[in-house]
Amino acid sequence: MILACNHISKAFLEKPILTDVTFQIEKFEKVALVGINGAGKPTLLRIIMGDLIPDSGTVTRTRDLTVGYLAQIQNVNSENTIREELTSVRQPIIDMENKLTQYEKDMAVEKGAALTSLVDDYNLLQDRFKILGGYGWRGEVNGILKGLSFDGDAADQKISTLSGGEKTRVALGKLLLQRPDLIILDEPTNHLDITSIQWLEGFLVSYKGAVLIVSHDRYFLDRIVTKVVELENTRSTVFTGNYSFYAEQKKKLRDEAMHSYLCNQAEIKHQEEVITKLKQFNREKSIKRAESREKMLGKMTVIDKPQELNDEMRIKLTPCIQSGREVLHVEDLAMSFDNNELFKGVSFDIRRGEHVALIGNNGTGKTTILRIINGLLAPLQGEIRTGVNVHIGYYDQEHHVLNDNNTVFEEISDSYPDMNNTKIRNILAAFLFTGEDVFKKISSLSGGEKGRVSLAKLMLSEANLLILDEPTNHLDVVSKEVLENALNSYEGTVFYVSHDRYFINHTASRILSLTHEVILDYPGNSDIEAPECYIGNYNHYIEKSGEIENSLLENAGVTDDAASKKAGDSDMTYSSVSDNGAMNWKAMKENQARERKRENDLKKCEQEISCLESRNSAIDEEMALPENCTDIGRLSKLNKEKTSNEEKLEALYEQWEMLSE
Repeated sequence: MILACNHISKAFLEKPILTDVTFQIEKFEKVALVGINGAGKPTLLRIIMGDLIPDSGTVTRTRDLTVGYLAQIQNVNSENTIREELTSVRQPIIDMENKLTQYEKDMAVEKGAALTSLVDDYNLLQDRFKILGGYGWRGEVNGILKGLSFDGDAADQKISTLSGGEKTRVALGKLLLQRPDLIILDEPTNHLDITSIQWLEGFLVSYKGAVLIVSHDRYFLDRIVTKVVELENTRSTVFTGNYSFYAEQKKKLRDEAMHSYLCNQAEIKHQEEVITKLKQFNREKSIKRAESREKMLGKMTVIDKPQELNDEMRIKLTPCIQSGREVLHVEDLAMSFDNNELFKGVSFDIRRGEHVALIGNNGTGKTTILRIINGLLAPLQGEIRTGVNVHIGYYDQEHHVLNDNNTVFEEISDSYPDMNNTKIRNILAAFLFTGEDVFKKISSLSGGEKGRVSLAKLMLSEANLLILDEPTNHLDVVSKEVLENALNSYEGTVFYVSHDRYFINHTASRILSLTHEVILDYPGNSDIEAPECYIGNYNHYIEKSGEIENSLLENAGVTDDAASKKAGDSDMTYSSVSDNGAMNWKAMKENQARERKRENDLKKCEQEISCLESRNSAIDEEMALPENCTDIGRLSKLNKEKTSNEEKLEALYEQWEMLSE
């Protein structure tokens, strides 16, 4: 055990937030802290960090425990570049490296006892430098920069020019470089694209320390955590397993609790009916028996009604009319901003009943495609055509479709003037706006509250084509599950952008990937000619995308050289991907050959690293021999060889990282 919360309780203005919260974190354990918005997760984190004192209970840590905390709001040095800010974490290592270099220069000119003393100091410092991972610090910084999408020229941006989300990514990079015994992360995936999230997953899974995560990204939690601590109704419950196991167990417990409640209510009702009947007999014995039963009933434990999933938010999406079979046709779409070409030659079709997810890294143009389809932007070129009887409902992640000057009530009444006040009130209550909440200004709402208003308008639109831009942003887990259930029972067509892979996994029947400025189509519809591997959900996309992406890019007209270029290069060839973009036999063989070459190169690289490291150890031993300590020529030669080896090792370490990825 490295950290334990023992019977933590906290209240604000006499309202309990945490009650008797107890759990512990073991060494190397990966733990999720979950609960609906308002359950007290930030409060508990502040107590763990010592920023808030609990009303009762204690937080116990092992001696010398180092803790790194990534909060939702971060402070970084705006004067630094991104690379400088991350490199500053390794300043003690850099100072040691500079001192070793100075020692090497001094040893080349010193003699006798002074040289012997220098060699001793050099060897001691070098041993410490090696133990602290000094020889790999540049590769580590570059790896984290690349993993968080700050590689290349992006790493040299001034932090003062970054958005809030980008600054949070910089702070995350610094925290990962510090490598504390316990990492505490509060919504770490909020500002990461799917590629960066996947990289972070791999980093945390193999991290040689403990991790405590607060996140609404259920797929992310599934891949990492082995324990879930749930906060509900101010109390904590511990589940051993990943998020899916927790969700399954939670459902069982919820069903059992509801069964116990119903049985309890049935017993109470039965006893009340018996008591009433006995009193109606109006006989001395029956009245005494009724009084006895009343005493028993008064001592009986009354079970509170458990919180139900549908008590949180109620959504039912119903199309007004069935559309034609062909719902949306996009052909040869192209768009750029300020000479920065986002995409070109984008073409795809969506048919009635499909649930299509559009995925891709940040900045590739996913939201732009949705805005073009909705007529909010004009493309440079291309055609967009909707089918017969298609009525579009649009959910905008920035909520530009809402009028900041309206109240919540006015936002609904202005959009649907035929609705009476009672019906508007009932609709808003279904989305958790009750009492005076309906008179709040849209401009004063949080991101989650604006999301609920947008969902309410979407439900009332009765559209048969829903276009959704990051619909799960700012929703708690329960509300996400309600939205998933609503979409899965929806009889219309859905086209959406999302980074929430759990949500994609449970709602998508087909995936479009905006990759290297073209659309790659991973169909899942049974009436489309495609291999069986194209199931359409996210798990199968991940399983098969590595095998077939190169083939799809070849079919799309993107060469290997072009695929490796950054977005914005102008010498790329583009075209759309057909529905029958399956990998052919030739492409499969080429992929296998590339993979064999990569494995061979990796093995060769590891062997070279091993040889050079062994040689450097031998050099250290030779330099420490008494007969060599006074031989300046020999020491200089050994130093020169070692310096050359270190330069080769640095390049090999970077090559190994690249090949491993």
